[in-house]
Amino acid sequence: MDYVLQTNNLTKQYRDFKAVDNLQMQIKKGAIYGLVGRNGAGKTTILHTITGLKKATSGSVVFDGTDLLKEQPSKIITHGVAHVPEGRHVFVDMTVRENLEMGAYMFGRKDKDKIAARMDNVFEKFPRLKERQNQLAGTFSGGEQQMLAVGRALMADPKIILMDEPSMGLSPLLVQEIFSIIKEVNAQGITVLLVEQNAKMALKVANRAYVLETGKIKLSGDAQELLHNDEVRKAYLGA
Repeated sequence: MDYVLQTNNLTKQYRDFKAVDNLQMQIKKGAIYGLVGRNGAGKTTILHTITGLKKATSGSVVFDGTDLLKEQPSKIITHGVAHVPEGRHVFVDMTVRENLEMGAYMFGRKDKDKIAARMDNVFEKFPRLKERQNQLAGTFSGGEQQMLAVGRALMADPKIILMDEPSMGLSPLLVQEIFSIIKEVNAQGITVLLVEQNAKMALKVANRAYVLETGKIKLSGDAQELLHNDEVRKAYLGA
């Protein structure tokens, strides 16, 4: 099996509490994986340990043969790992173009052609960003900021994108648009690991999924099968 990302006994412990408990997760190249569970299940902590925002207590995170836990957080993105954080975290006092350029900082000033090509790719995917490229990000709506956050991640030319609650705070219409964008991104060959409290939408868009409970994987498998699993429907889908 061609796995691009594997966590091996990944653990993040705070004193006596294990936010992530010996996590075994395997992400196949080119697929969309959903990571669902209630608040406090450890979903965001998993993403933060993968990207180096939080230091793991033990275990490993192997991406394309490299253990990311041995890398400096600033170097992890150079391996092709991009992160769209919860809450978007765009730079509100910077323009759209400046925000996108921040996503490509690892290329350096010498790679102007590569940065320009990535910018064109983002603008093709998000015409609204192109139209308003000189506007301050802080004037954008929540949905527009989410598009900008995804565009900024794409500027890094990633192999995998970790998305944390991309639908949070958005209207139903914008939620549909964001999930369409996720599918488009994946269609370019980019692997997606999607953390979502909206379990129904996550399972609809994903190929495979993991269901988390207090830092441990409770269920895993084909996303469509989990969508129709009675236990999942009762616990997470309100059915």
